[in-house]
Amino acid sequence: MTRDVIRLTIADLSQFTKSLRGVLPEPPSHVEMLNAVALAAGYKNFQHLRAVHTPEPPVDGRKLDRALRNFDDKGRFANWPGKTSMQYMCLWAVWALIPPRTIMNEREISLCIDRLTAVKDAAQIRRSLVEMKLLNRTRDGSRYQRVEQPVPAEPRALIAALREAQRVPLPDVAFAFSRSAT
Repeated sequence: MTRDVIRLTIADLSQFTKSLRGVLPEPPSHVEMLNAVALAAGYKNFQHLRAVHTPEPPVDGRKLDRALRNFDDKGRFANWPGKTSMQYMCLWAVWALIPPRTIMNEREISLCIDRLTAVKDAAQIRRSLVEMKLLNRTRDGSRYQRVEQPVPAEPRALIAALREAQRVPLPDVAFAFSRSAT
């Protein structure tokens, strides 16, 4: 005999377990009950369930629109924002286009940044990316590499909006740097 799949969506797990504990003759503690429900759902414990299902914070649409104004019609970073928080958000879009796991010298990273942006101030963008810990730099400044890390919600929305508008090249575009230019 086949089983019917019945999906159950629980709006408030804490309230659900309180109600469930109320009908049990010798109920476990609230935390034990939360862990038991999470375990029954296939998670290690309640903390695991919570970590997997933590909702994304909502993205401020007005902030996203303000950030998009700093990019030209080709999706290139074209205007250096005055606010640090806006610079941070916009520089994530530049970071997303820097080739991952590629070590570049100063001239190569500057050339890459110049190709990706219309600002044409590679030194400031490069320094800002290093200060934001989006780009690693050796002490002597001879080698640069993109720091791989999760993208926060608002910059991720900006990157998605730029890609959706087909204003940004695909992120897997290979950048060819000639060693003779160094």
